[in-house]
Amino acid sequence: MTDEVTMIKPSRGWVALNLKDLWKYRELVYFLIWRDIKVRYKQAALGVAWAIIQPILTMVIFSVIFGKFGKLPTDNSIPYPLFTFAALLPWQLFANALQRSGTSLVGSAHLITKIYFPRLVIPISAVVGGIVDFGISFIILIGMMIYYKVYPTWNILWIIPFTILTLITALAVGLWLSAMNVRYRDVQQMIPFLIQAWMFASPVAYSAKMITDRAWQLVYGLNPLAGIIQGFRWSLLGGTPPGELMWISAIVMVILLISGLYYFRRMEKTFADTV
Repeated sequence: MTDEVTMIKPSRGWVALNLKDLWKYRELVYFLIWRDIKVRYKQAALGVAWAIIQPILTMVIFSVIFGKFGKLPTDNSIPYPLFTFAALLPWQLFANALQRSGTSLVGSAHLITKIYFPRLVIPISAVVGGIVDFGISFIILIGMMIYYKVYPTWNILWIIPFTILTLITALAVGLWLSAMNVRYRDVQQMIPFLIQAWMFASPVAYSAKMITDRAWQLVYGLNPLAGIIQGFRWSLLGGTPPGELMWISAIVMVILLISGLYYFRRMEKTFADTV
C-alpha cells in the first residue's frame, strides 16, 4: 500500500476561482465565525451592549443634527429617528463587516503561514460574523416601530435578500482591501476614512429622493449601498420601492464581487510570503 501525496503548487496567471473548495472547509468557516464573535464580546467591557449602544448613539446624533436642526425631510413623513435607524441597520452591518474583512488576512497571519486552506475562508467568516450585531439591532428597530406605531407589511420579507446583498457588497469590497492590505499595510489606515466617507455618500441620514436630477440619480446608483438602504426602508417602513436605483446598485455589486474574487485568487499565492 502506498500513501497518497498531495502536491500544493502556487497558481499561475488568472486562475479559476475553485469556489467548491469552500464547501470542503465549511467547518473552518463556522469555527472562525464563532471565534470572532466570542473574542469580540468577551474582551469588551460592555460585551454585547455595544451592538445596541453604537447604532442608538448614532441615531440620536443624526436626529439632533440633521433632523432637529437641519430639518431634513423623510419619506412618507416617517419620524426621523425611525427613518435613520432603519438605514443604520444595513449600514452598520456593511461598515463593520468591511472593517473586519479588510484587515482579516493580516490578523490571521498565524494561520496563513502554517497550514493550507482556501484563503477566501478568512474574509468570508469576517463578513458573516457581523450578522449577530445586526440581529440585536433589528430587535431594537422592531421596538421603535411599535413605539411610533409604524407596522410592517409583507414587504418585510424582502429584508432577507437585502441583508444578503449587504453582506455580499461588504465581501466584494473586503476582498479587494484585504488582498491589498497584505502588500500595502497602509490600506488598513485608509479603511476607517473610506467607511466614513462612504456613509455620507449613502442615504443614511437623508433620503435618496432628495436627488431629483436624472443624471445624478444614475451616478448615485453607482454606490451599491444606495439601493440597498432604500430597499431596507421600503421593506420596513413602506413607501416607494428602490426600483431603478436598486438595479444599478446590484450591477455594480456584481462587478465588484467578480473582480474582487479574481483579484483575491490571483494575489493568494503571495499571501504566505508577504503577510
